[in-house]
Amino acid sequence: MRPALCALLAVFLGCSTPQDARRYSHSAEEQGDLRVGQFTSSDWSFETSSFWLEGPEGLILIDTQMLPSALRKKIRFAKQVTGKDVELAIVLHPNPDRFNGTEWLRSEGIPVVTSEQVRDLIAGVHEKWSPLLFERYRMSGYPRTLVLPDSFGSSSRELSAAGLTVKVHLLGAGCSPAHVVIEWEGHLFVGDLVAQGSHGWFENGRIDEWLLRLDELRALQPKWIHPGHGFTGGPELLDQQAEYLRTVAEAVAAERQGPSTQGALARAAERVSRRYPDHRAPFFLPTLLRAEWMRQLSGLATGLLPVAPISSSLAEGAVSGPNVVPGGDRTR
Repeated sequence: MRPALCALLAVFLGCSTPQDARRYSHSAEEQGDLRVGQFTSSDWSFETSSFWLEGPEGLILIDTQMLPSALRKKIRFAKQVTGKDVELAIVLHPNPDRFNGTEWLRSEGIPVVTSEQVRDLIAGVHEKWSPLLFERYRMSGYPRTLVLPDSFGSSSRELSAAGLTVKVHLLGAGCSPAHVVIEWEGHLFVGDLVAQGSHGWFENGRIDEWLLRLDELRALQPKWIHPGHGFTGGPELLDQQAEYLRTVAEAVAAERQGPSTQGALARAAERVSRRYPDHRAPFFLPTLLRAEWMRQLSGLATGLLPVAPISSSLAEGAVSGPNVVPGGDRTR
């Protein structure tokens, strides 16, 4: 087993327990559209946010949670709120917290789809994480065998289900090598491309490309952003995510200029944590820092992509996470 992967797993598991406090919010409803529902799992499964859209004939699920136990809670809650059944599920990118519920949904006769690009990447990510996470989460139904979602194709298009039609945008690398983003009546469902008040799961992406993806999302002029971690918000979440990524890039650049690389990533993590002291899920940060270190090594060698400066408006202090109250799995 690769040492770096084992170390990352140790940090993941050391920061999550089944007894950790969970949170409730109605932030999606507070945005004024009761047709959008949000469910966020407990700390035990990394406070993963996923969503549903209510149509006249049923529900469309956006992402399938890391643990089937959390997915079942999500579906029960959606049924209680809407009285409707799930007609389709869409996976946004190849992270386990997005695709792991595919097997259970398929066993219930619910179609699950994603892009051809995302589908092609899922097996490699599953192979990486399944041996490490299965034993920890076996009682929560972590899937040992992989069932892939179906492909809806390799280009942007519209999908119809539950009496709704959504726009499906296929994007390139960001926090993952490929992404699907769902657009519907001013709502954007972006997965881990945005994490509000939290560090996010980074899986073989690139910060420079990630910033370009955020620009593409801005160009769609959304009213609401529904993130993979954290609370629903407006377009300002895109700006906050860009500032966070630039903070990470600048922290790495500052440490690379020092006299020694020993402890440099730890010092870079301290720089980011000072800026964002209230961000949840700090165990996600080291992977992003290591990837950015390697990107900057490559950029210095080829003259690619200088790091953009942090805007002065946010440079003075930290971005705080939301106020929360103890409770069960977060539902919106």
